[in-house]
Amino acid sequence: MTGSTTALIMAAGEGTRMRSTLPKVLHPICGRPMIAWPVIAALDAGVDRVAVIVSPNRDLGDALPESVETVIQPQSDGTGGAVRAAIDIVRSSGRVLVLSGDVPLVSAEVISELLASHEGAGASATVMTAILEEPGTYGRVVRDSDGAVEKIVEAKEAGDATEAELMIREINSGTYVFEGESLASALGELSSDNAQGEFYLPDVLAVMRSRNEHVSAHISADVAINLGVNNRVDLANVETEARRRILERHMTAGVTIVDPATTWIDADVSIGEDARIEPGTSLRGPTEIGAGATIGPHSTIIDSGIGAGSVVIHSYLNLCELLENCQVGPFAYLRPGAQLADGAKVGTFVEVKNSNIGAGAKVPHLSYIGDADVGEGANLGAGTITANYDGRNKHRTVVGPGARIGVSTMLVAPVEVGAGAYTGAGAVIRQDVPPDALAVSKGDQRNMDDYVKRIADRETEEDQPS
Repeated sequence: MTGSTTALIMAAGEGTRMRSTLPKVLHPICGRPMIAWPVIAALDAGVDRVAVIVSPNRDLGDALPESVETVIQPQSDGTGGAVRAAIDIVRSSGRVLVLSGDVPLVSAEVISELLASHEGAGASATVMTAILEEPGTYGRVVRDSDGAVEKIVEAKEAGDATEAELMIREINSGTYVFEGESLASALGELSSDNAQGEFYLPDVLAVMRSRNEHVSAHISADVAINLGVNNRVDLANVETEARRRILERHMTAGVTIVDPATTWIDADVSIGEDARIEPGTSLRGPTEIGAGATIGPHSTIIDSGIGAGSVVIHSYLNLCELLENCQVGPFAYLRPGAQLADGAKVGTFVEVKNSNIGAGAKVPHLSYIGDADVGEGANLGAGTITANYDGRNKHRTVVGPGARIGVSTMLVAPVEVGAGAYTGAGAVIRQDVPPDALAVSKGDQRNMDDYVKRIADRETEEDQPS
C-alpha cells in the first residue's frame, strides 16, 4: 500500500433537526466550528490532503483552513453519493480516510491508530468500530469466522437485523479507511434501489467482500467516536465531552483547574505550566495564558494574551494583551486594544480601551481610560476619566512616566501630561501640562450658609394652601 492519504469529510447533510438557519457543521463546539474538529484531527494525523464534501450553495466561509478543498455533492443521495461526488480525488489517492463532519470528536490519535491498523491488516477497507454496552440503533458489525468484517447490518427499524445480530455489541462508527483504487471501483457498483433511494457507503464493503478483498475492523477504545450531532441536545452532549477532554488535557500538562464543573476553556486556548484557573472562569478563542498566571474566580478572557505571573480576578477582557506580572480586577473591563506592560495594574471598576498602560503604572479604581498612553510608573487616581471623543473624532491622551493624576481628574483629549507632573483633585485638564508641573483648574471653595434650612422653608411654603 503506497501513495498519499486523503481525508474526505462528509458535510452535505441539511441538518434540519437543528432547526437553525446556520448550517449544522458550522455550529461551534468549544470555540471551533463543528466541521473544524475532524479537519484539524485529520491534518494533525498527517494526512496529505483534506477535502470537505458540501451541498450546492453551501459556504463554509472561514471555518476551513486554506489548504482544505471543497467538493460539491450535487444532490442529496446518501453517504455513498457523497463519496461518489469526490471520485476524481478517490482515484488519485493511495488511501482514502472517510470522516463525518457531524461526528467531531474523532481525534488525531484515533485516526493514526486506524491508519496503522489498516496498513497492518493489508486490507482494502477498514471500519472503525467500538464496543458499547447499549448499542441501541447503531449498525452492527458482523464478522466471519476469521474475524474479518462480513457485513454491517442496520438496527434502526424492526426487521433490519436478526435477534442474533442485535445481540452484537460491536458497532459501526461511520469512519473508514479504503484503498483508493478499490474504493473507486466499488463505488461504481453501488445501487440506490432501497426505500430512501440513496447510495449507502457501507454497501461498498459487501462489494469488496464479493471480490474476495479483505475488509477489516479496528476497535477503538474511545467510545466518543460515535457521538454525532443531529440536534441541539446532541450538540450540548458533544460539547460537554469536548470540554471535559480539554480540561483534562490542561490539567495533565500542569495547570491547576480548581473547579472543572464551572470552568469553560475553548479548544484553541493555550495555558502555561503552574497557571491556576479559579472557579467560574471562561477562556475563549485563541487565548494564551502564561506560566504561573492566576485567572479568576469569575473571569472571562476572549482572544487575549496573559503574561506569566499575571493575576486577573472577577474581570472581563476582550482582545487585550498583558505582559508579565500584571494585576487586573476585581471588576475590571478591558476592551479591544488594551495593553499592559510588565507589572502594570488595572484595578476595581476600571475600564480600559485601546490604551497602553506602561510598566509598573497603576490605574487602581473607578476610572475610564480610552485611547491613552500611560507612561511607566504613572499613577492615575480614583475617578480619572479620559474624555477621548469630541462628538466627531476620537483623540489620544498621553500621561508621561511617573506622572501623578489626582482623584476625579478629567483629561480632555488631545492632551499630554508631562513626565513627573501632577494634577490636582477634581481638575479638568484641557491644555498640556509641562513635566514636573502641578495643574489645577478649580476656583476657591464657596460655602452657602443655612442652605438646608432655606430649602426646607421653601418646601414648607410650597405646601401651604393657596
